[in-house]
Amino acid sequence: MPDMNSTSEQLRFASIPAHSVRADFAGGGLSSDLGPVLLRGVDLQIGLTKRLAAALPDRRHQSYVTHSHHDLLTQRIYQIGCGYEDGNDANSLRHDPMFKLGAARSPFDAAAALASGATISRFEHAASRQDIYRVSEALVEQFVATFASPPKSLILDLDHSEDACYGQQPLAFYNHHYGSTCYLPLMIFDGQSGGLIAAVLRPGRRPFGEENAMIMRRVLKRIRQHFPDT
Repeated sequence: MPDMNSTSEQLRFASIPAHSVRADFAGGGLSSDLGPVLLRGVDLQIGLTKRLAAALPDRRHQSYVTHSHHDLLTQRIYQIGCGYEDGNDANSLRHDPMFKLGAARSPFDAAAALASGATISRFEHAASRQDIYRVSEALVEQFVATFASPPKSLILDLDHSEDACYGQQPLAFYNHHYGSTCYLPLMIFDGQSGGLIAAVLRPGRRPFGEENAMIMRRVLKRIRQHFPDT
């Protein structure tokens, strides 16, 4: 006599041509994001997260380290790339099988969970001015590495972009032009290819020409070390 409290493993529904329709209750591994796998493929080709991680010295006691700087950078960058800009999103995404695959971890192994939001927060707040400067240099080096040979010319495009703030972040000021409390980061792009060369987080106030010139001098010095005749 069948157990009235049990549920069959599968339910069968009316089929359609060339297909059978069944339902089960196993669930399996579910994710709404394919992005991390695509980003990993690009990252393996260009080596961005590896280059950035090399610019950040790990000062933690290695006996207590579960997630390397490269793992943390990979997780954070891939999450932002997929539209999850809040560090706290890691608390749920750390178990997502696609994000695990993106970080080269076993997708269905509970012990292979990615970093939590608290770990991401500690990682971001541990960066010093020197660390941030080295990361900026690494971005320039990443841009230079995209050329197989020195280009004949380069056009550098400077653009300040509004980054609206919604809390009490330090140095977030009201900007009348944008009508919001924001940061005003400086982005430098290759004017021909659109490739990112540098990104500098700035307060929300209007930039001065001297500040732009100082940043440009540093970027140009780095580029000319590789392309003296460009």
